[in-house]
Amino acid sequence: MIRISGIRLDIEDGIDELPYKVSKILKIEPKEIVDLNIFKESIDARRKGKIDFVYTLDLSVDNEEKIIKTVKNKNVSVTPNMEYKYPHSGKVPLETSPIVIGSGPAGLFSGLILAQMGYKPLILERGEDVDNRSKTVEKFWKTGKLNLESNVQFGEGGAGTFSDGKLTTRIKDIKCRKVLKELVKAGAPDDIMYSFKPHVGTDILKRVVKNIREEIKRLGGNIIFNSKVTDFKIKEEQIYGVEINDEEIIKGEAVILAVGHSARDTFELLYKRKISIIQKPFAIGVRIEHPQAIINKAQYKQFSNHKRLGAADYRLTYHASNGRSVYTFCMCPGGNVVAAASEEGKVVTNGMSEHARDKENANSALLVSVVQEDFEESHPLAGMYFQRKWEKKAFEIGGGGYIAPAQLVGDFIKDVKSKNLGDVNPSYKPGVKLTDMNNCLPSYISYAMKEGIINMDKKLKGFGMKSAIITGVETRSSSPIRIVRDSETLESINVKGLYPAGEGAGYAGGIISAAVDGIKIAEKIISKYKSI
Repeated sequence: MIRISGIRLDIEDGIDELPYKVSKILKIEPKEIVDLNIFKESIDARRKGKIDFVYTLDLSVDNEEKIIKTVKNKNVSVTPNMEYKYPHSGKVPLETSPIVIGSGPAGLFSGLILAQMGYKPLILERGEDVDNRSKTVEKFWKTGKLNLESNVQFGEGGAGTFSDGKLTTRIKDIKCRKVLKELVKAGAPDDIMYSFKPHVGTDILKRVVKNIREEIKRLGGNIIFNSKVTDFKIKEEQIYGVEINDEEIIKGEAVILAVGHSARDTFELLYKRKISIIQKPFAIGVRIEHPQAIINKAQYKQFSNHKRLGAADYRLTYHASNGRSVYTFCMCPGGNVVAAASEEGKVVTNGMSEHARDKENANSALLVSVVQEDFEESHPLAGMYFQRKWEKKAFEIGGGGYIAPAQLVGDFIKDVKSKNLGDVNPSYKPGVKLTDMNNCLPSYISYAMKEGIINMDKKLKGFGMKSAIITGVETRSSSPIRIVRDSETLESINVKGLYPAGEGAGYAGGIISAAVDGIKIAEKIISKYKSI
């Protein structure tokens, strides 16, 4: 096939114009195009008064080699082969099914690849299946009654199930496309294959993860819910099984640890079992919430209500005078701020959007970097303790019941306690308590955040609007630890057969990168062992 990049369409042009654009570049008739697919679509809104859609296309025509040689255009090339190649099976006999702990993106995709290659994985998930989990989470949001084992952090699909379902990533790996193809096969929208900023939305993502689970089972694998790993069975620096629910021991010489960034009891167990873990920097802050119409207007100007444009998003960064990085993260257009606690007496916020992104508000994490020196001790879990400290503080200031502390941006900048809401109705449930957010965060975080808001408003008009709402605290942007693994085998450096994977292990950040890391782990197991 031939790949052509940089094809522009005005916002008023339909995609049916693409064959004519292609024919002019290749100097052929449109009818000579046998097949045409969009590889990537992006939006260029940089020029005042104009918005273009920019495309990279893959197409089939007769005499492709001749056409490529004839057409002198740097944007015309041979389409690269981007098909995923499965690894060859190894020779070591595998006595038991590989065990996968956790069914987030890393766990699901490691399990899927293993199942596709005939390894019949067993996935252990501490939480509920996605349907029952959804009911449990909705109950928590309505009543403040938290289920410690099945919540926004734990359960089928992992933390990403209750998010915007963003599929953007900075990693460049052919496995990313494998992940997208499997998501589409499981029911995700086709456009995630080419969208510049692909997303699924929590409503569709629930169906997708369920379909992946069923495919794993169809291929001979299995998944057991409500199965919390309570111990690792290790002998002579080799894992030989796990204990679940303080009762049953399941044997396994290949165990993938894909527990997510909030499995704090598991982190404590790893430390107790002397499995090598180290501190890792991360970020904390708040969720900032604006009317979506304000963001649309700032980004798209007079085109903000155009039928071809959905809810606008943003990504902002700032380097504060105290040396801290301030940035927006996991921006959710047309979404809600959600309660994401997984421990009693702790308030945690996150963001979520459905596929339509049609809610009134836009929200994003507004985060400030923290490093090991901020944790005040050298303990491997000191970052986790640091998170807990500020989550507990937020719970106390909120007054209990998982009510979150909140403040108007204008009052936050002026160090004045908020007393009344303005133009933004906070979406966080069970509810918010207006207060002074300076009391909910370290002073150096608040200082950097204030500078960041003022300067980000210069880049995105309205970002610093006085009546915007900040709700806290956001502490789970990434894992506070790294489970150290061998760079070649991807096993724990001091426990053979244990494969730390994904975001919780400190090797990913987001749905796609976690899924890709899970695939890498599966490939290592496949390359070593024979299929069952």
